[in-house]
Amino acid sequence: MLKPRVSAFLVLGFLMSTMLLTGAAPAAAAEKDLKVAIFAGGCFWCVESDFDAVPGVVRTTSGYIGGFTPNPTYKQVTSKDTGHYEAVQIHYDPKRISYKMLVGILWRSVDPTDDGGQFCDRGDSYKTAVFATSPEQKRIAEESKREIEESGTLKDPIVTAILEAAPFFPAEEYHQNFYKKNPVRYKFYRYRCGRDARVEALWGKEAHRGIAKH
Repeated sequence: MLKPRVSAFLVLGFLMSTMLLTGAAPAAAAEKDLKVAIFAGGCFWCVESDFDAVPGVVRTTSGYIGGFTPNPTYKQVTSKDTGHYEAVQIHYDPKRISYKMLVGILWRSVDPTDDGGQFCDRGDSYKTAVFATSPEQKRIAEESKREIEESGTLKDPIVTAILEAAPFFPAEEYHQNFYKKNPVRYKFYRYRCGRDARVEALWGKEAHRGIAKH
């Protein structure tokens, strides 16, 4: 019979070999290298759907950020008394896509000139915002905003706030990947809300640039 210590080393060696063969170790290393962006762009179902279709984005999480109520619920946030925005936390591979490119995609998938909400969804929780997780992200977002304003592409000024990231609270599970779980309801909502029609009218050929078709 093997001694316990020797047996443990053999098991550990077997597990490490299995991880290398299956790619588990490289996957863990890749996870460590991912960066995070947090954007508010109205209904988080739509923002999540859009950014899931961006090459280089690994995963997205719908949630709430920017307010004063800890662990808020959807009902609390939409009642407009928590200070939170509906937002999406985006984990992305910086080797495949830059933060500047992500910010550029955000602008072209929302109406950044609307200070009252987004499309058919009105109220502070549906307003647009960039939540920078570092001074570098804040600088990039501000430069990107300035470049668009100076280009004259939009007739009205960008009112999207660029804020320092606060604690992010994931939304309820039924909101995660809603566009996949309830595709018919999601597509009807998006069409009825006029989201795509407004973005296309506002941005023209630049609308949804960088977002692959589902």
